[in-house]
Amino acid sequence: MNGADTAWMIVATALVLFMTLPGLALFYGGLVRARNVLSVFVQCYAIAALMSILWLALGYSIAFGPGESGIWGGLGRVFLIGVDAETLAGTIPEVLFFAFQMTFAIITPALIIGAYVERVGFGFVLLFSGLWMLLVYAPVVHWVWGGGFLSDGGIFGEIGVRDFAGGIVVHETAGLSALILAVFLGPRKNRTTPPHNPGYVMIGAAMLWVGWFGFNGGSQLAADGGAAMALTVTHISAAAASLTWGLWEKFKYGTVSMVGVVTGTIAGLASITPASGFVGPVAALFIGSVAGILCQEAVTFIRNKVRIDDTLDVFAVHGVGGIFGILMIAALGAGSWAAQLGGLAIVGVFTSVVTVVLIVIVRAITPLRVDPETETNGLDLAVHGERAYDWTS
Repeated sequence: MNGADTAWMIVATALVLFMTLPGLALFYGGLVRARNVLSVFVQCYAIAALMSILWLALGYSIAFGPGESGIWGGLGRVFLIGVDAETLAGTIPEVLFFAFQMTFAIITPALIIGAYVERVGFGFVLLFSGLWMLLVYAPVVHWVWGGGFLSDGGIFGEIGVRDFAGGIVVHETAGLSALILAVFLGPRKNRTTPPHNPGYVMIGAAMLWVGWFGFNGGSQLAADGGAAMALTVTHISAAAASLTWGLWEKFKYGTVSMVGVVTGTIAGLASITPASGFVGPVAALFIGSVAGILCQEAVTFIRNKVRIDDTLDVFAVHGVGGIFGILMIAALGAGSWAAQLGGLAIVGVFTSVVTVVLIVIVRAITPLRVDPETETNGLDLAVHGERAYDWTS
């Protein structure tokens, strides 16, 4: 065990959890109507709790178990069987590696929340998210990060899929599933309501920015120069995308919105995530600069051209950003085009098929969408019996 590596990974684990609680909760909560903000908070919080238990029970073993299969890790690590404080994963305790990866298993299904806010059934959120993490996310983790068939020595030969911190594993899977869920749900009754609290959005985005240092820097699994470079390029990409998103807004609409600038931040962060272990600052500057415009155009296309109500633009920002970052790894010579494109295609098809099957099964058990009256009045009071604000005071 290396003490410096262990200390850094403890910090990185806390930072990634901080991204969901409270970062993502505030970012998404500020974007919805005031009558739905608590529902977003509860969904983020409940998913964090449920994924933690499921990751302990099955998810970690499926993803990183000792099984030799290229498809899944087996059941050798269910409930952390055989792991104690002295068991190592590289130079850090395996229980710490478990905890770090658990925070990824929390935030990935939590990202999908943005597609279905203001109209989804709470029971559906919990059941779908739990099954999705076990049947989509955990297997893909094994394929790419757990020694599975997409990694080095797998079906693409010596150089497998390069995905440092989750362009395919996190952002493609969550983005595609979000888009599919949005199609099944249909649009909200009122799609034109502006964010009720842009201040929440900015604060949440700032927390995500800081937390992403743990997300990408921690994926090095060591306190070394690689972690320092991953952290640095993460920041440069986020900064560049924030600026280009705002400039593109100014060019198109004549104004620069605060919500737009911070959404650009997230686009830059998502785009650099898979490449952060393979590129330097100048490449990060390019990736972020392009991402701010590319993801904004994706938002416009999905909202206005294909008219899918992916409410908080999960696919346009996370999905498109993550896919772009995966392709940039090959474009910059840090990976194989065959592996990068093949990995995107295989995971994309798998994610889409399993997501559709899960939606059909889960909605037969618990309602996918709340009734029209609940949607009009807001989920906070009708579903959770609470209000975020006392309008009488």
